[in-house]
Amino acid sequence: MRIGVVSQAYYPRYGGITEHVHHTAVELRRRGHEVTIITSRFRDSLETNHSQGVERVGYNLLVPFNRAFVDLTIGLTLRQQLRRLFRAHDFEVLHTHCPNAPSLPILAVQEATCAQVGTFHAMAGRGLLQDAFQRYLAATVSRLDARIAVSATAEASTRLYYPGHYHVIPNGVDVERFHPDVEPLGRWSDPGRVNLLFVGRLDPRKGLQVLLGAMPEVVERTRGRARLLIVGDSYLRPRFEAQVPSAMRAFVHFAGHVPSGDLPRWYATGDIFVSPASGNESFGIVLLEAMAAGRAVVASDIPGYRSVVNPDEDGVLFEPGNVPALARTLAALVDDPARRAALAGRGRARALQFAWPKVTEQIEALYREVVGRRSEVTETV
Repeated sequence: MRIGVVSQAYYPRYGGITEHVHHTAVELRRRGHEVTIITSRFRDSLETNHSQGVERVGYNLLVPFNRAFVDLTIGLTLRQQLRRLFRAHDFEVLHTHCPNAPSLPILAVQEATCAQVGTFHAMAGRGLLQDAFQRYLAATVSRLDARIAVSATAEASTRLYYPGHYHVIPNGVDVERFHPDVEPLGRWSDPGRVNLLFVGRLDPRKGLQVLLGAMPEVVERTRGRARLLIVGDSYLRPRFEAQVPSAMRAFVHFAGHVPSGDLPRWYATGDIFVSPASGNESFGIVLLEAMAAGRAVVASDIPGYRSVVNPDEDGVLFEPGNVPALARTLAALVDDPARRAALAGRGRARALQFAWPKVTEQIEALYREVVGRRSEVTETV
């Protein structure tokens, strides 16, 4: 099949949607399909590592939304550029990620004439913008031949505005790249320390402030054995750094943005992976990566994370925002290597269920279904 994939988030922007788009495209190409990714240009970036099979239109703008930052494609001729691309590639199916999001996804859904699939990633609830543009957005979403939600949580959130049938197909993880046998970073491999690891953009909803608030008690309870490594960046980094008391600075390290190629080694370096997000997470890709890497996982008990973690079986959940509860949980795990190992083993087994080939197989089957339905309608007419 000739498949088009539209996403405002793609390399060089790293994140859950980017990984989803990239890995499903890789798997689909392995299965013999022709896949073209349509995304925006990112200023001051050569994008040489991920240019094959990619068409870029407009320019990317990062805007605050839903207590995080999202990508928005801007350009005066986006609609015309999409029309030209669609004519040139003659897609049999177009797969648009976040199809109700301005601007590139909405325009793509409106302009495509082939079979269409849309994947909804967000967990946002009701909002003023959605309320204001509901009729317009609902008309756009109604053009989709099939809808995917990455979790039951994302489905419930999307149904608030767009009732209908959804296929729940989760995000996936590269279980070969993230693996228990990856070599850790020697600088942080200290037998006398247990590394806590946070990976994610430094957005308020990711909950780093909760983890930083828990660190003094964790350090005290573990007699200085716990150390926090923070991978990720944003313009808020100075604010988070200022939250660390001077007495704690020897136990907290901000690594900033790290190259994608180094990320598996960072996971391998962490003994306990921590994701204290406060909410609005439809899924837990970072949890899957940590579990695939064979790390014990501690995460906030929010619906999107329960899509991945079975509490106390392959991960530990704590009440969102509860600093004392997080501190107690982390300190107990630091002092219990046997439990960490058990959680890590079961977490790896759980992550294998989300391997990209399994996820892509479900998506491919849905493509065939919608293309088949379109063909039947064409033959009937």
